[in-house]
Amino acid sequence: MKLLILDAGHCLSLALAREANRRGDTVLQIEEGVTVSPEHLDEVAPDALVIPPLAQPISADPAAVTAHAEAVEACMDACRQSDVPLVWCVSDQLYEDGAEAPIDEHVIPAPRDESLQRLILTGDRIREHHARHLIVRLGPLFALEGTGAWLTELLDCLLTGQEVRAAEDVIFCPTSADAAAMALIGMLQQQACGANAWGAYHLAGTEPVSAYTFTSVVRTQLATRLEGLGETADLGRLVALNHHHDQPLRRVLNCRRVLDVFGVHQKPWRLELGRLLDTWCQAHKAQGGSA
Repeated sequence: MKLLILDAGHCLSLALAREANRRGDTVLQIEEGVTVSPEHLDEVAPDALVIPPLAQPISADPAAVTAHAEAVEACMDACRQSDVPLVWCVSDQLYEDGAEAPIDEHVIPAPRDESLQRLILTGDRIREHHARHLIVRLGPLFALEGTGAWLTELLDCLLTGQEVRAAEDVIFCPTSADAAAMALIGMLQQQACGANAWGAYHLAGTEPVSAYTFTSVVRTQLATRLEGLGETADLGRLVALNHHHDQPLRRVLNCRRVLDVFGVHQKPWRLELGRLLDTWCQAHKAQGGSA
């Protein structure tokens, strides 16, 4: 299977590259840009075009959101002309108001924010005009490298003693970029073998948690590992924020369909976080340590 991946520096693109290198049945071509022409698609002839998500669309500049939406639609047009399946990954933040129960795949987000509405319009156009598509909604991605990696930024802030502010009343499912990449390639392998299961899917880690609790776990595990290396670090302190005073905003994705259709199990974020911190500590020790 051959995949064309856009936005080379994105944390999900880098994770897809790592996963493809680990396997013998997947070849990737990764492009720096965020759009592709029909001519280039014809030249590459991939089994699918994969577009990583726009990170934090709720807080992104409206112009950046519009540019992303327009780029995705241009890619959709190219895919239609070249008859190439399109995979568009999107943030769970499109479910702006969350829901009390886990959100099923068939529920199309209906945000009030105009920028987010622009992304919904793009999704509607994909559903209407290009049947062979996967719209994959992801929880907040975390990784050690790449755009939107989150964990890297968090570690940098903690190690430099900066204050970290995180909401304790926003509940979501942190999602390992590596786990998402593994699942995406597995899904696309099945599609290439004739599964023909196009549509929208949710892909997120298990165990809903607040942003504050997630950052607290990162801080605690980082401190423990540094101590194990014989180091002491004055890590930045955490500050809990509260934006929803009536009740927490729950943005939890129900990932049952991806399990039923493709057999993809979600990976616990705590296990993935521990693995990544172990990797970080090995690199840190190899570089001579000292936080």
